[in-house]
Amino acid sequence: MSKVLVTGAGGYIGTQLVSDLLKAGHEVTAVDRFFFGENTLKDFKTNSKLSIVKKDIRDLEKSDLIGHDAVFDLACLSNDPSGEIEPDLTYRINRDGRIHVAETAKQAGVGQYVISSSCSVYGYGQDMILNEKSPTNPISVYAKSTLEAETNNLELSNDQFSVTSLRNATVFGLSRRMRFDLVVNLMTYSAFQKNRIIVMGGGLQWRPLVHVSDVSKAFIATLKAEKKSINGEIFNVGLDNFQVKNLAYLVRDELAFPIEIDIAPDDADKRDYNVSFSKIKKVLDFAATVSVNEGIREIYNELKSGKVDTGPKTVTVQWYKSILEAKELLDSVILNNRVI
Repeated sequence: MSKVLVTGAGGYIGTQLVSDLLKAGHEVTAVDRFFFGENTLKDFKTNSKLSIVKKDIRDLEKSDLIGHDAVFDLACLSNDPSGEIEPDLTYRINRDGRIHVAETAKQAGVGQYVISSSCSVYGYGQDMILNEKSPTNPISVYAKSTLEAETNNLELSNDQFSVTSLRNATVFGLSRRMRFDLVVNLMTYSAFQKNRIIVMGGGLQWRPLVHVSDVSKAFIATLKAEKKSINGEIFNVGLDNFQVKNLAYLVRDELAFPIEIDIAPDDADKRDYNVSFSKIKKVLDFAATVSVNEGIREIYNELKSGKVDTGPKTVTVQWYKSILEAKELLDSVILNNRVI
């Protein structure tokens, strides 16, 4: 079994990955700034194989990483809208922070580093099925900073330090740190709450999708792989490609009540790309298995039972804005280190 350090361990994908690593018998060091609260890992706090480190990735030191076999680097300001709030901050975390993690891991003698990248680096306007050698065309700060971190860190690879990038498709499904700002999750929640789904941008744009548990399995698959087959390599991780309007129809057809679908012509999000997942199947014998329909059903059932959080923390961009606004408020009233 391996000893794995996971950054962003309290996040949407990170909580699933920590769970799956522990179930597989690995030792896990869970590193997170915990913007969304420390309760996201509460189910595992008594597990003797888990160590939780509350730390910003920009502050990680060599001593934090010594003794680990692998680092799975998931920490970032996630998704395109969040990245636009403070672009400089996004670059400092998503690019510089992850470069720092990789360089520190290499200095600490860690043998394997895997960065969580994104298919959003492909951007838009490419009328082809995109593979890992296709040109990139990132259009958001999130995608640009992610690509720069990926490119830099892949160059750190050598015989002693294996570096791999997993370019994840748009993720869906339940998580201990739930998100309702991802297309399938949002559509399902909107259908449940309002009996209505609004499809932005005409709905003809293509998105690759993948369930959160399949992303976790892809990371774990790299632990088992021969390092010579994955070192310095990029892999697209996904289930299939869907047009956005068809996702709305999937949600409508899956749920047993009337749902109105409105197609809006305009959308600030111009991403439109269709991605191949053949390389990861060939090299790692990995294929995503959880269908969009299964993801819709599991989210709806949890919503119906009231077991899933639907509060402000589930919309990433709004939660980041709330944190920044709260800091601004506190800064305006603190005097001599006292709030009151």
